[in-house]
Amino acid sequence: MSKNYRQTATEIVEAIGGKENIASATHCVTRLRFALNDESKVDKEKLEQVNAVKGSFSANGQFQVVVGQGTVNEVYREMVDATGIGSSSKEETKAAAEKNLNPLQRAIKTLADIFIPILPAIVTAGLLMGINNILTNKGIFFDTKSIVDVYTQWKDFAGIINLIANTAFTFLPALIGWSALKRFGGSPLLGIVLGLMLVHPDLLNAWGYAEAKAAGKIPTWHLFGLTIDKVGYQGQVLPILIASFVLAKIEIFLSKRIPDAFKLLLVAPIALLVTGFLSFIVIGPVTFAIANGITSVFTGIFSHIPLLGGLIYGALYAPLVITGMHHTFLAVDLQLIGSTGGTFLWPIVALSNIAQGSAALALMFAIKDPKLKGLAFPSAVSAYLGVTEPAMFGVNIRYRFPFFAAMAGSALAGAFITVNHTIASSIGVGGLPGIFSIIPSKWVPFAIGMLIALVVPFVITFFYAKMRRNQKPIS
Repeated sequence: MSKNYRQTATEIVEAIGGKENIASATHCVTRLRFALNDESKVDKEKLEQVNAVKGSFSANGQFQVVVGQGTVNEVYREMVDATGIGSSSKEETKAAAEKNLNPLQRAIKTLADIFIPILPAIVTAGLLMGINNILTNKGIFFDTKSIVDVYTQWKDFAGIINLIANTAFTFLPALIGWSALKRFGGSPLLGIVLGLMLVHPDLLNAWGYAEAKAAGKIPTWHLFGLTIDKVGYQGQVLPILIASFVLAKIEIFLSKRIPDAFKLLLVAPIALLVTGFLSFIVIGPVTFAIANGITSVFTGIFSHIPLLGGLIYGALYAPLVITGMHHTFLAVDLQLIGSTGGTFLWPIVALSNIAQGSAALALMFAIKDPKLKGLAFPSAVSAYLGVTEPAMFGVNIRYRFPFFAAMAGSALAGAFITVNHTIASSIGVGGLPGIFSIIPSKWVPFAIGMLIALVVPFVITFFYAKMRRNQKPIS
């Protein structure tokens, strides 16, 4: 078996332009990840002919080859041994790949690097909020009462679940601060402190800001002739992002100039003090206004022309995944949840995942290629559970038309649920489990949207594939 792994590794290296074209290489659970000197040297047709290769794509400056769980470890080991390129960590390969990115791609990658590490906490919170919704919302299992109204012994159980679920969203700035400082080169611990500072209990809760403003009861500080609103930034994304960047730069600046003997006493206190003042005087108010403007733009589009908004976002989400730009919308989702209590964008993401899975599943029934059949089913299941990369890159994009069929199904489903004003109270697991993140009163329209995303791509892909039996993967 070792010889087969060695042969596979050799064939992959030859197809991507030889070992001279590899600047760095690592692997994840299912994929080999390369930072290449010149991606134009990759022979995709030759690469797709390698037995173990289930697909390939380029994202965030890395060329990624889908090999499969378990196999990827052995192939990578043989590749390193055969080529002498040396093992690299994921961070080293990411750093090597950054030279292939333009400024926009670097900005998107920065957002991804910040939000992906905290995603497990957000998704977990979303799932728990879904359980809480089932227990506490009226009219799900009883006409006018909730489960906890009927079975009162479960009320405190639901209360604890709600507390655990809300923690990640209540202290979201602390999570973002930790991840952002880590990304910007500062001390992650200071990022946590900065985030907690922005949601300190002494500040007016951001969710009560509108009501306090209408009543003229916003508490203020009076500083150097300035009147500063004493407001927190619960659920806000932009204030902590910008403040974290400023904190990291100040910390790095001071660390380079203050002697080691005084760093502990001076660097952190000065950096936090300066960033804290800037956050409440300038950064917070400006970014809060910008965030509200972004929220207003999205809510305005989806309120006034929901059909068009859902149609466009549903169609374009999958292409955004290819470019990596979908990571920017995670910040928008979190901002919408923080500002309005729910997001109308994320439900479309869940439907897009289902649509990609259905298109891949249809190919399993429509095409006779045993290698494709073996890849299509697990890829479809993965997409139905919220992970679309195997279906999208391993199956649908290779054949083109399934990808477009999935876009069509996602667009129609997105249009339907937005017309019916479907929102998610949190970000959860995409695909079929996504229904648990939807507010219970909108489960029915979301379920119909799921049915559209299941049926439309499957039917289009199946019948189109039958008409083109000799269709070959794209190069």
